[in-house]
Amino acid sequence: MTVAAIGATVTALATPGANAKAPDDPTARAYSQIAALQQLKQSLTPAERKLDSRLAVELRKRGGQVAANTLPQLGTGVEVSKSGTTEVEVHAEKVGDELISRLRAIGAGIRFPSAATGTVLVEAPLTALPEIAGWKDVTSVNLKHGLISARQTDPNAKKTDESKQTKAARIETAVRAAQAAPKVAAAPQGAVVSEGDRTHAADTARTRYKVTGTGVKVCALSDGVDSLAASKASGDLPADLDVLPGQEGSGDEGTAMLEIIHDLVPNAKLGFATAFTSEASFADNIRALRFTAGCDIIVDDVVYYHESPFQDGLPARAVNDVTADGAYYFSSAGNEGNTLDGTSGNWEGDFADSGRGIGKFAGAAHDFDPGTGVQEFNPLSPNSAGQVTTLWWADALEASANDYDLYVLNSLGNVTSFSQDVQNGDDDPFEILRTGAGAGQRLAVVKFSGEARYFQLSAFRGRFADSTDGLKGFSTPGVTRGHNSAVGAFSVAATPAKDPLPFALETGDPANPAGPYPNVHTRQSKPERFTSDGPRRVFFNADGTPITPGDFTSTGGAVRAKPQITAADGVATSVADFAPFFGTSAAAPHAAAIAALALSGNPGLSNDEIRTALQGTALDLAPAGSDNRTGHGVIRADLLLRNTGATPQPLVRAGTPTVTPTTGDGDAFLEPGEQAKVTVPAENIGDGTATGVNVVLDPDHPGATVTPRARSYGNLAAGASKSRDYTVKLAADYPLGRPVTLKARVTFAGTLSPTTGSLLVATGQPSATVRDFAYTGAPVPIPDNDPTGASVTVDVSGVGFASGITFSIDGTACSTDTASATVGLDHTWVGDLVATLTGPGGRTATLFARDGAGGNNLCQVVFDDAATTAFASVTSSNAPYTGTWRPDDPLAPFRASSADGTWTFTVADRAGSDTGSIRAFSLHVTGFEPA
Repeated sequence: MTVAAIGATVTALATPGANAKAPDDPTARAYSQIAALQQLKQSLTPAERKLDSRLAVELRKRGGQVAANTLPQLGTGVEVSKSGTTEVEVHAEKVGDELISRLRAIGAGIRFPSAATGTVLVEAPLTALPEIAGWKDVTSVNLKHGLISARQTDPNAKKTDESKQTKAARIETAVRAAQAAPKVAAAPQGAVVSEGDRTHAADTARTRYKVTGTGVKVCALSDGVDSLAASKASGDLPADLDVLPGQEGSGDEGTAMLEIIHDLVPNAKLGFATAFTSEASFADNIRALRFTAGCDIIVDDVVYYHESPFQDGLPARAVNDVTADGAYYFSSAGNEGNTLDGTSGNWEGDFADSGRGIGKFAGAAHDFDPGTGVQEFNPLSPNSAGQVTTLWWADALEASANDYDLYVLNSLGNVTSFSQDVQNGDDDPFEILRTGAGAGQRLAVVKFSGEARYFQLSAFRGRFADSTDGLKGFSTPGVTRGHNSAVGAFSVAATPAKDPLPFALETGDPANPAGPYPNVHTRQSKPERFTSDGPRRVFFNADGTPITPGDFTSTGGAVRAKPQITAADGVATSVADFAPFFGTSAAAPHAAAIAALALSGNPGLSNDEIRTALQGTALDLAPAGSDNRTGHGVIRADLLLRNTGATPQPLVRAGTPTVTPTTGDGDAFLEPGEQAKVTVPAENIGDGTATGVNVVLDPDHPGATVTPRARSYGNLAAGASKSRDYTVKLAADYPLGRPVTLKARVTFAGTLSPTTGSLLVATGQPSATVRDFAYTGAPVPIPDNDPTGASVTVDVSGVGFASGITFSIDGTACSTDTASATVGLDHTWVGDLVATLTGPGGRTATLFARDGAGGNNLCQVVFDDAATTAFASVTSSNAPYTGTWRPDDPLAPFRASSADGTWTFTVADRAGSDTGSIRAFSLHVTGFEPA
């Protein structure tokens, strides 16, 4: 049957008999239009079945294959750029260079490839999607799975998109203002301190127990850290904060979260990575923060719509990995409302056949009414327009053969949005759409084929509410899902620290609660009305095996109590537009920071011990007992640290050595056959006095010896340092110029003992001759908004070990001309770029990362460790970028191995709409004089 014929016959396809209604009845119209969409679903080609249903229908609509009079108000929600592209996720049997090359050849821009998950996020021409879906190795193509952060903003506020240019100007203005502000003695926390520091009694705990976060690294995942430089300049964040290379993201929720953490644990190390690129990238960054950056505590404030409530998906599995390794993980519970406050847009339970079929061929509508009545539609509140809505049912990921569909209808019975992907055995049990505009909307869930399953229907930031035409809104607890409901994660609810949320969530809502500031939280504190509730019923283990085989109903699976704890929101930060900062996005970093205080005061605490202590000391909030809205209650740092026995801990590390030759030819250099006095300081950067300090040094080469191997440093007060002398002797045949790496092991009385590190002892007399190794090939285009970037190599030979290394981006004449062929690197927005240098041994250093905003071109730029000014401080006014600058990562570590071999310069463009190319660069290497 043709699609045009469907429109002419669809009314006759509605279920006859007792269910028949007049054609102009809204219910009859709804059934007819759903039937038309389901017939379209049955007519899909094999390639179209691999497409997200909204993509398939959008393509058919553009091809004139969907009659307008059949589905007069239907929207697909597919966003297509002016150039005809849309962001999609391509799932394939193998993601590698061959697939990426095919995608590029068809006009797709690569946004994030993940070989581990078999997924590539691309921006591809809409018209190319059927061809991509037709490739044998491609299993599915879906619209990009979005996410929602747990920041609470006014739903009625007018949303404006800030241009790239305006944003860059705003950030640079803030940095200049912070740099120009008078420098006064300030608290370690910075100029602006979260009210949560007081309401959680963290200030009292630090004073009483003399712990500050020393020895703990806390890392956040959110949108971005746009204002990082300004927050560092104002003292609201520390200068040594780590950001995973290329993972700065975009936005400032991350900056605001980090400021909250720094306020409560000012001596903790901090780190960041974006969570916003894709679900796969988010999972990768969770693991990288633990296994690469060494984060002890990780906190995020997002949830991807594609995170299953019934099985641990990609981010949850990453959380499982890091908590199994000993990390603590905190996540916002979300701002999707709860049934106790009547703010929920969530329904979950067993599928109940309404007895009303959809169409001639397939489909049965779910009955939302738990009583004797029948109600196939769940009505939304008037303020629920434009909200993302997801449908999940109890099948394993990538294994669903039960086919469910989701529809949005208006009060007239017209289908305005839909999601009806094909589930035929190797698909996710998942549908997603965005609600339409206006009041009177309602949702319908249809079982197209297969078995009845427990399912969850969630309108994010929406509500199910009684309609004016007599439909009752049905909601149930349990909107939490995904990684915040992982077994090892702490899901954090919100309570205000000070002022109430300054707007109503929906028209007619009661007043929002206020917090206790300047007093502390008590059992009388009130939860935010938007905070998400639990519990979370899970049916499958992470590997897809069922927890209760054969029972996928409300009597099966396992129930996880979420959220577990509550913390403050509505607090001050120095970040523009985050003063105050509301939402469980603000609550989660407070909880993570309080856990960091406990870990700082008792470094041996296990995950189970901190969990027991946090939950056991939390102040129970109404209703009495642990509940599915606030968990065990609001946490207090003073009570937690008393429970865990916090005490100030010493932390001693070996410092940078100084080298003084004592034998040999009398020059200032330690050379083969000579020996030197090496003075090594020990520094106590902890909170408590270190007793019994000992340092053991072991060289990394048999041609170097150290005497004595170990020395006692006695006792060191907090903040003190002490030095001891050692003798390092080189054999006559020790490799010329090879630095000696001393592996330092520092022991002292305390749980944080021992600490380890590597100390470099330079050897050899540097040569006065600098050798240049330049790239002189053709310009290499830098792909726009592509994390794989462009890589160019240069070979170094005849040097051996290097005494000095600098790197330059060259050029014959410097300008900001957008099409300049005389600069070393032309690009129309240098702030989009991340540049790295990789040595022959695989060591990599980041030269610069997203610096310079909208400035054009780099020309005659030298990156030198000895430079006084970091390239990270440049602004667009410095363009074209020239002169000598300090790189983000030092180049000195390259000297630990031979400089001979292939070096790779990589430049990745991490944002859209600007282009450029690598034209000329050089590596400048200094060797050593013969001994």
